[in-house]
Amino acid sequence: MYEKNNTKRLIIAGLLLAIGVIIPTIFHTTGIPGNIFLPMHVPVLIGGFLLPPYLALLLGMLTPILNSLITGMPPLFPMAVIMIFELGIYGLVASILYRKLELPSVVALIISMIAGRIMAGLVVFILAAFFAIEMDPMTFVIGGVTTGIPGIIIQLVLVPSLVYSIVRYTTIDLD
Repeated sequence: MYEKNNTKRLIIAGLLLAIGVIIPTIFHTTGIPGNIFLPMHVPVLIGGFLLPPYLALLLGMLTPILNSLITGMPPLFPMAVIMIFELGIYGLVASILYRKLELPSVVALIISMIAGRIMAGLVVFILAAFFAIEMDPMTFVIGGVTTGIPGIIIQLVLVPSLVYSIVRYTTIDLD
């Protein structure tokens, strides 16, 4: 039973990783600004609800790396580095809160989004301190939230709805 569930989890993670590369690529090639609609975040957040914490963390970290290496967006340094930690925390926290602590999906989603932004601010602080990157952590986080309001709204509506539908209408077992 363990091998079957592990295989399913790896397939789900791989599918979400592919979606996490394809959707942002579509956005970038059509000129739709990714920093407004946050297309990379949705598959990672969904992964946080469907995958165990270690895979959700890995999905969140690999998605910006692959996007950067394949498409050049986001630029590897500093944006992809920041997003590696931000999206990794999104997946990890969503998975722990929803799957382990069994919080409602919207609550887990909001907390994971806040935790990810805090992590992004922390990474910006570290980059500014040790790599002389001229970025202010608070300005970065506030700017990211303000610019990303349409994407945040999409996440709040789409992610719980998709997770509910996936769990309700497919054979995906969260255990």
